[in-house]
Amino acid sequence: MNNTAIVWMIVTLVWIVSLYKIVGIHKIINVLTMFKTKAYWNPLYNRIEAISWISKIGIIVPGLVWGKEIWYLHIVTLISSSLLIWVKAEKGLPTLIVFNTIWIGISSWVLVKNILLHL
Repeated sequence: MNNTAIVWMIVTLVWIVSLYKIVGIHKIINVLTMFKTKAYWNPLYNRIEAISWISKIGIIVPGLVWGKEIWYLHIVTLISSSLLIWVKAEKGLPTLIVFNTIWIGISSWVLVKNILLHL
């Protein structure tokens, strides 16, 4: 493991622990335990949101850590971001509508670059 990775892990750990203490560790735990309840996963939009975040993590982390792009995951993020705009309109969260609109543009760019321009 190189020095950058070690420093990154320390900074991330200190930041998250500090943040959780400020917010309240019990509040964080109570919110996170919602993942274990069936009721949380019953609304379709919560499942779409989970798929969307997992696929975005699958794109971002390999790019940041190893400099590798898993470009075909942008197919999933294009679809899930489109669905999340519907979800966020239902929940009334404008910042996430804007975020997912931007992500649609990013995914479209990567897919055009990797699929359409290689035909």
